[in-house]
Formats: sequence, C-alpha cells, structure tokens
Amino acid sequence: MKYAALITAAGMSSRMGEFKPMLNMGSISIAQRVVSTFRQAGVERIVMVTGCHAQELERHLSGNGIVFLRNENYENSQMFDSVKIGLSYLREKCSAVLFTPVDIPLFTVDTVRALIESGADLISPAYRGSAGHPILISAKLIDTILTYSGKSGLRGALERCGKKMRLLPVNDEGILYDADTPEDYSRLLRYHNSQLIRPVTHVELVKETPFLDRRIAMLLMLIDETKSVRKACQRMQISYSTGWKSIRALESQLDCTLVLRTQGGAGGGASELTGEAKTLLERYHKFEQSVQKFAVEQFDTYFGELFSCGKLI
Repeated sequence: MKYAALITAAGMSSRMGEFKPMLNMGSISIAQRVVSTFRQAGVERIVMVTGCHAQELERHLSGNGIVFLRNENYENSQMFDSVKIGLSYLREKCSAVLFTPVDIPLFTVDTVRALIESGADLISPAYRGSAGHPILISAKLIDTILTYSGKSGLRGALERCGKKMRLLPVNDEGILYDADTPEDYSRLLRYHNSQLIRPVTHVELVKETPFLDRRIAMLLMLIDETKSVRKACQRMQISYSTGWKSIRALESQLDCTLVLRTQGGAGGGASELTGEAKTLLERYHKFEQSVQKFAVEQFDTYFGELFSCGKLI
C-alpha cells in the first residue's frame, strides 16, 4: 500500500502574530519537523498546501522533495478548503492519506507507523482519551469527503463520510500540541526540549559523485505523474534548469537515458520516464524504507537505554 501525507500550511497565523510554519524548534522549523517525521516513518509522497507567505515557505522547504499546491484564496477560506485541494490531488495517487495541520509538529514516528499498521479506513491517535493528529484517511473515503458542503468543515465531512472514526491509544502527548498562540508555542517548545533523541537517515546513491537522493527521486516521480519536467519543477519549487541539471547528472552517472522528451506539436512538448527510470525509482523507495527501518532498530539496540528525556544517562 502507498501512503501519502497532507500538510495544510495556508493560514495567516493571525493569533500567533508570527508565521507559524517557519518558527524555530531548536535548529529546525516547525514545518521541517513535520516533514522530517513523515519521512522517517517511510511516507513516500508529502504534499503541502500553502497560501500566506507561500513563496517564502516553499523556498524554505524546496530541498525536501515536497509537492507544493497553492490555496490562492487563503484569505477568504477555511482550513477545509486547503484540505480539499490536497485530497483532490491525492485521491488516485495513494491508498491512504495522513493529514495534519502544519502547526501540530510533535507527533512521533512511532505514532505515524502505528496508524499505518492499524489497517483502519479512518483513525486518529489518542492520548489519554483525547484525539489528535495526524489523522489517517483511506483513499476510498476521499470522494465522499470532497462532496461535503456543510458548515462544520473537515470534522463535519469526516462525520458524514460513511466510516466511524476509530481512536488509536498512543503514548505520545505530542499529538495534542499545537502552536495557535504565543502561549501554545512556549508550551510546545518546552515539550520539544524534553523529547527523546531519534535517528534521522538520508539515503544518497554515489558513483563518482552523488547522483540520486530523495529530492531527485521526487522529481522523477512528478515527471512520471505530470509528463512534464517544467511542471514537476514548479511543484517542487526548483528552477527548470536545476531540474534538467539533476536529470543529466543522473543519466551521466548511470550511462543511460532516464527521461524521454518530445518536442512541439499541437499540445506542446512532453516528457516521460523510461522503463529503467521507473525501475530505479521503485527500488530506491524500497531501499530507503529498508534503511530507515534498520536505522531505528539499530538505534534502539545501541542507544535505547542510554538516552532519557533527551539527555545522556
């Protein structure tokens, strides 16, 4: 099964007074923390819906292999409108979607994996009986959710989607912490500073020089999806020339053609992946997931009893 993550980050952060997604938590931003957690849990495709300060946020995250979608009407819309933009894009691209607003950044990798392993169509993590994020939504429910036009937003859509929300008890208080106000942010930072140290892996393939990593893998996946190098680059907020430079470097290191390009015609040019590129992409994703799983297992073996509350025992 293929899982995707949907992060809404289009709001104006009016109650906070500062732009929440780019507030720091230690050495990384709130938005980077959410993305990193999904990545470490093995989520292959991460989509973020932006609006307010969209260009700034997209540049901030441009090296993370994220698909960016825009809510151009963010000033006059609700979060559910951004959710619908993301779900409309993902409806035929995955088996289930893990949804969270960007300002709930402290849920753990273990919580994400537990949601995935639950096998449920609609499930939320719960800490001591209180539901939190992320919420797992089966792709089978997306069409029904998109048709909801009531006044209760996502909550109303989920209540009427045909499946009852299950609660998954987790030992993860971070599912409840948001950053709506300065007071919330201060509380969030205190909790963040007390969390356990965790492993973070970055899988990169190297020959004479590095040629394949998560960012380039996402570029190939988007080319396959859009049939356009230009559109793929736009969704990742990288320049067209940078995209082609990465493709040419990859092809040079592997000595084969990975992207076929046709010129002109009534509908303009188009690009598509070769069979070799699709095989490479599929195996890279499987390899990355295996490495991440192994890293967690080895971390527990060597460091599981050494760290407590982020400190060396």
